[in-house]
Amino acid sequence: MSPEIIGVCGLVFMFILLFAGMPIGLGMAFTGFLGISYLFDLRGALNQLSLVPFSASAHYTLSVVPLFILMGHFAFASGITEDFYDAAHALLARLRGGLAISTVAACAGFAACTGSSFAGAATMTKIALPEMQRYKYDPALATGTIAAGGTLGILIPPSNAMIFYALITDASIGRLFIGGIIPGILLTSLFILIIYLMVKIRPQMAPTQHRVDWSKVLTSTKRVWPGLLLIGIVLGGLWGGVFSPTEAGGMGAFAAFIIAVAKRGFSKKYFIDGLRETTRTTAMIFTILIGAIIFGYFMTASGLPVLLVEFIQGLAIPPVAVMVVILVVFVFLGCIMDVAALTFVVLPIVFPIIVALEFNPVWFGILYVINSEMGLITPPIGMNVFVVGGMAKDIPMYTIFKGVLPFVGAMAICTALIIIFPEIALFLPSTMIK
Repeated sequence: MSPEIIGVCGLVFMFILLFAGMPIGLGMAFTGFLGISYLFDLRGALNQLSLVPFSASAHYTLSVVPLFILMGHFAFASGITEDFYDAAHALLARLRGGLAISTVAACAGFAACTGSSFAGAATMTKIALPEMQRYKYDPALATGTIAAGGTLGILIPPSNAMIFYALITDASIGRLFIGGIIPGILLTSLFILIIYLMVKIRPQMAPTQHRVDWSKVLTSTKRVWPGLLLIGIVLGGLWGGVFSPTEAGGMGAFAAFIIAVAKRGFSKKYFIDGLRETTRTTAMIFTILIGAIIFGYFMTASGLPVLLVEFIQGLAIPPVAVMVVILVVFVFLGCIMDVAALTFVVLPIVFPIIVALEFNPVWFGILYVINSEMGLITPPIGMNVFVVGGMAKDIPMYTIFKGVLPFVGAMAICTALIIIFPEIALFLPSTMIK
């Protein structure tokens, strides 16, 4: 068999292993090992296994991974999520659908402190869903808002998905973070607009306006400043050139720890749990990275990525059309794979096409993240939907899927706008102080 056919067989074999339940990193490493052994020899494959784990992980820049994860854990433990939700609720309660809009606003604030989609969906299900049920919100609107709002966690910086993307493509983490600010605000605004239009057309989906005491508004908005300070430290330091991404992660983790301690809701248990979960998550990510590099060597040796690039370049279609097809594939795969798996398994095969077509890697990275998160709420699977459904056991899954469909449309609109107007994603990175 030709090396290209071996590459295709290896790709299929790896997906079989993943769907059979093998951990992502081990599945890629095992497939890469077998492929290199076949194309070269066993000694070459063993050399890769002995060299890659150290060479892949012994980089100063990779320390950004545990630092931002730790920052997210400390921010979560400090109760920043509840503060954002209470403030948004107090300010927007007078609007019809104000609770749903407050949920989206709180998800955006939470995303800017943690970068986790699943954590955002799970947290807001616990906090916001009981409130919306108490005020007789339509179940589809309530759960759809939470599932969609949670996806903001991997677009609004700091974003775990952007870190994964940067590790694979060597794109600038700082530029990706800053580039995600305007698209994140745009997508949040589109979600809010969707809710406003839905309750305007069908008022029965949300209760009539109810008043909130202005003293409560003042009290709740005062509690938001620590979260805003944390966001300002991280993103302001990156944009102003004060911090490198790694230093921003360290400052963010330290600031989140100080905020958590100052709020007096932080205990030794939260601290130990945060370190434990950070270690566990970092180990998982590094295992996936090591496996992806070994698998990438196999793919490169097979010549499959080069063949794919040559095939795409030979098609008589515009480069933008090629990119749109790639983004649609990401949406489909995002339904059945989490963002880490999608990034480390599929992106190394696709990214050479993006480079050959001369697209800006930061611009494509933002589009990639949006379409990956679209997959998180797209039927028939949509992993964020299952997170919400697993916690809201009294609401049928089809009701949640019905609720997220308008937000999928909002994400498609956001994608189209960024494709038509690339400066939405590229303006702020161009103003960064190096």
